Amino acid sequence: MNKGKVFLVGAGPGDAGLITLKGIRAIKEADCIVYDFHVNPRLLTYARKDAEFIYAGKRGGHHEMTQDEINRVLVEKAKEGKTVCRLKGGDPFVFGRGGEEVEVLVEEGIDFEIVPGISSVIAVPAYAGIPVTHRKVASAFTVITGNEDLSKQERIFTHIRASNQAETMIFLMCVRNLDIITNKLIDEGLSPQTPSAIIRWGTRPEQKVITGTIKEIASLAREHKISPPAILVIGDVVKLREKLNWYEKKPLHGQRILITRQLTDEYLKLEDFGAELFVFPTIDFLPPQDFTELDRAINEIELYNFIVFPSPRAVKFFFERFLTLGRDMRDLKGVSVCAIGRETARSLRDFGINADIVPEEFNSESLTKMFKEEILRFAHADKIRILYPRSDIAIKGFVDEMQASGIEIDAPVTYRTVKPTEHGKRLARFLREGKITIATFTSPSSFLNLIDILKDEVKELLKEVTIAAIGKTTAKAIEDAGYKVSIIPEKSTIKDMVEAIIKWVKQKQS
Repeated sequence: MNKGKVFLVGAGPGDAGLITLKGIRAIKEADCIVYDFHVNPRLLTYARKDAEFIYAGKRGGHHEMTQDEINRVLVEKAKEGKTVCRLKGGDPFVFGRGGEEVEVLVEEGIDFEIVPGISSVIAVPAYAGIPVTHRKVASAFTVITGNEDLSKQERIFTHIRASNQAETMIFLMCVRNLDIITNKLIDEGLSPQTPSAIIRWGTRPEQKVITGTIKEIASLAREHKISPPAILVIGDVVKLREKLNWYEKKPLHGQRILITRQLTDEYLKLEDFGAELFVFPTIDFLPPQDFTELDRAINEIELYNFIVFPSPRAVKFFFERFLTLGRDMRDLKGVSVCAIGRETARSLRDFGINADIVPEEFNSESLTKMFKEEILRFAHADKIRILYPRSDIAIKGFVDEMQASGIEIDAPVTYRTVKPTEHGKRLARFLREGKITIATFTSPSSFLNLIDILKDEVKELLKEVTIAAIGKTTAKAIEDAGYKVSIIPEKSTIKDMVEAIIKWVKQKQS
């Protein structure tokens, strides 16, 4: 039997940046990913397109799969010869049942590897501005599960030095038993005035921190409607929050922004400013089903005066086919290369090509004007031939304008768009719960595909979300469908859209 391997990976407490490099590698290499509710969905975007996803999460006491079912799936998939990534919130071995899962793998003779994760024990207090130790305040910390059977409560607290104020106590999964925990500690001698904090959804946009004395923290939690997931921190280190609080002060804290295309580095500035990104590409890209037109153009590449690349994706798919047909970059001698946008120009450099032309503005009208006024005056119009590699749904405004001017232009389909649907259920739930605050769209199709994917009820909920469109064409498609566009950058680039979002949020806050 061909046995695979299971990677037990800690995904951290929620912030997608708190996973290890080794954890990302395990996700990228997995044939199958078995993931929990608390895992940030952005981490799933690292997975292969053909990877199998199995949701095993637990939410509000509801189990999607029992632990025995999870164990069985891990064994079955590994015995099929697959590489399995068991993606768990926090650290697998800190109250995560990771030990139980590994025991089953050992019994079945299945190879495994543990990839530790950053535990909420240290990360959540840190994001609340609370160090679990401090040289002048606390020299030790104790971690206790707050979710034990009440019949065990005597055993839970006997090892805690309740009178030692130099120690920090951290209770995980504590909301249900908050009154029992705090009353028991006071009964055992801990001062009722001991500082404490309860932190809900730590490291996420919904992070909420309530502070008070241990005597009052349970009633404060009820007053502020604190529900799981939350942790309780007890000790004088809580006093440092007033000085060290940093995460909630970020200008985009509390914003969860929907990205409806593949994630690129330009979007990461939103995370730097405190937002969480929910990546749900409504368009995926594949080679054309018929290469006839593209192959003809590549085989006649020397006959073109210009190649105009409209996007990094056009660059990627064009040169993949170009090289497959046995051509190389020397064949482009004498052909001027135009890149629409800085990102496209960077993609060309990856293939060893510096763009000859990078227009100041990135739309078909400006590109047409530039070719007419700046380039055509250097050559006779009847000698100009342009190659324009495009997607199957690209708007052909530039192509039509050039043809109307008597310019010979070929626009072969270089890649095609398809509609993915993975993780649509989680997006729908986030919309129902009001967790998506801003939705971004970079093309009419990115919006129309999302509308096609969502059910009628959720389509209406999208109207309550702030919408950002990369340009006027995209904005018009959105508004024609009955939605309001609040953010449109001056230039049609992702970088400018990101800056416009930051500016809009800051203006709303002022």
